[in-house]
Amino acid sequence: MSSGTVNCAAVLFDLDGTLADTAPDMIAALNRLCAEMGTREISFAHARPHVSHGSRALVKLGFPDADSDQVDLLIDRFLEAYARQLSEGTRLFAGMEEVLQSIEQSGRHWGIVTNKPARFTVPLIEALGLNKRAACVVSGDTVARSKPHAMPLLYACEVLALPPTHCLYVGDAERDIIAGRAAGMRTVAALYGYILTDDDPASWQADGMIEHPREILDWLEHKTRTDEHDAKLAR
Repeated sequence: MSSGTVNCAAVLFDLDGTLADTAPDMIAALNRLCAEMGTREISFAHARPHVSHGSRALVKLGFPDADSDQVDLLIDRFLEAYARQLSEGTRLFAGMEEVLQSIEQSGRHWGIVTNKPARFTVPLIEALGLNKRAACVVSGDTVARSKPHAMPLLYACEVLALPPTHCLYVGDAERDIIAGRAAGMRTVAALYGYILTDDDPASWQADGMIEHPREILDWLEHKTRTDEHDAKLAR
């Protein structure tokens, strides 16, 4: 736990289920594949919690009886379908634009650290108009390891020229919190994201949990004040 943090100079976000609501396009791609293969479509409500776990989780959800070789082939077809329409229904979560603007106005940086491959991440953030605003973008294949390994987050720190203790990482999956903690960052679990019914975010040991993106600003203000107070007492 990075309890020695005195200043938060950057906020890093997971992409799917934290910064942007990508579920509409991910699930649409899955259901196009289901239609092509002659299987029943998956309801949005049933599929949504699985989106943060990527293409393999969604394909297995749609094709539970497929063996590993079939799953690999279906993943390729799913990704082709997704690439064709990856920004049709994807939007920032409600309140997130306000959060980004507030972070920018405060002089802090913000960036993206996702397990989503760059061939999808880059065009998506361009479509969302974020490519010139994000101080760093680390995709799932930017470095040799992906989350829950700390490497992507530590690489983001290198790009930002900041120590991990001055960064906050926000994510909606346990792997995000594990990676953030391993990197030495403060972490916040985004409960508004894609949380499975058997997930237990309280057990992830995040520094905070939020129900809405705007709570990031409240959390930043509160924690910064608390850390500054603790630092003064320690002098």
